[in-house]
Amino acid sequence: MEIQRIILKNVGSFENLEISLAPTESNPSNITVFVGNNGAGKTSVLKALATSLSWFTARLLTEKGSGNPIPEDDILNSANAASIEIEICDSFNTPDNSSQSEVNDHFKWTIAKSRKGRIPKYASNLNDCTHLANRYREALTRDEQTSLPIIAFYPVERVVLDIPLKIRTKHSFLQLDGYDNSLSQGVDFRRFFEWFREREDTENESGISEEVLNRLRSLRETNPEVWQQLNELNASAKDRQLTAVRTAIRRFMPQMNNLRVHRKPRLYMAIDKNGETLNVAQLSQGEKSLMALVGDIARRLAMLNPALENPLTGDGIVLIDEVDLHLHPSWQRSLCDRLIATFPNCQFVLTTHSPLVISDCKNVLVYALTNGELRQLPSQYGQDANTVLLDVMDTSIRNEKINSELNDLLDAIQDSKLAEAQQLLAELTKELPANHLELVKAQLLLRKQQLRHAKD
Repeated sequence: MEIQRIILKNVGSFENLEISLAPTESNPSNITVFVGNNGAGKTSVLKALATSLSWFTARLLTEKGSGNPIPEDDILNSANAASIEIEICDSFNTPDNSSQSEVNDHFKWTIAKSRKGRIPKYASNLNDCTHLANRYREALTRDEQTSLPIIAFYPVERVVLDIPLKIRTKHSFLQLDGYDNSLSQGVDFRRFFEWFREREDTENESGISEEVLNRLRSLRETNPEVWQQLNELNASAKDRQLTAVRTAIRRFMPQMNNLRVHRKPRLYMAIDKNGETLNVAQLSQGEKSLMALVGDIARRLAMLNPALENPLTGDGIVLIDEVDLHLHPSWQRSLCDRLIATFPNCQFVLTTHSPLVISDCKNVLVYALTNGELRQLPSQYGQDANTVLLDVMDTSIRNEKINSELNDLLDAIQDSKLAEAQQLLAELTKELPANHLELVKAQLLLRKQQLRHAKD
């Protein structure tokens, strides 16, 4: 399943906005990234997508289910009505006895909203949404192992405040629970950790705990056949959903491995980082947020694809607002490539404020939002961060006051105003570190000019 296009009319700050999402004819990537200043409307686009998709998940769960309406506050201030139109391509679950010409792979539906007391300007049309949902419902009726697409929205409010060790709510592990709270705009990752703990309890009941294996590790030397049988028994009892989560985290964060719950001498969630076992609570906010994000995507894919040997190859749509949130620049740089490598068949729609996110992945489709207008950007692959900051994000690469003073210094040197240049250099030397690159360059240029004038 992929979103091909979305059209927003009088939504947020957009009067009439049409957006094609990757992959497109000219861009084979499965990642679309929106950049822009705060208030440019990046989040509005993601919320509009989530609103439209909520009707599909609702009608997949129940035939006449209702998704989220367009909030009245999201209607453009100068308008009385708004609409969101979405176009989906989905060729999955095509009936075997249907020819390609008979099968409709494209679906389009519209959600409309009018202010109270106003005559509606747009009308909702959900026929295709119902048709697509029914296609999956019919497939599930024929085969309960049918794969379903992930549909998930991770808003900027996602946080990891604590690691709950007491499970207050009994969770189910049914396939359709993969859509539980998947498009909630206030979601956090508490549920992910509760799910992991409860799921691992079930895994341990049917297998051999890590603590027991550690006590029996001496059998590896004294009785290798028994040790091999124990390992085979333990491997067969591994929970496939937990395995998918652990694999995704290891692929995405190579320094992290073996997420698990320690029960003795005290209860806590542990992970191995660079070979050292740590309490997950000891990790940085960025590490916890990224681990929980990747883990939650993997968890949902595993739940929705019960028959896939590798659930991480499942498909679907994932929306992530401010994907660079809390992440070190080195992680921002590899983020898109790792999303593609870990979840190769998912379509991602992201927003970011980081130049590194869009300059270090070759084929991402990048849009800039400015004053309600959309502009597709040329590939930023290979550009340095300073160039992206200047050309794409309209942001100076350094403090504007210092930048202006450095430019004045270089102008004075170029114009051979050596006394003025010497004074400007002395003032900047007091403010900047001695190893400041531009300051060192200016010192060399000034010295060359002084030598040249001394010869003359």
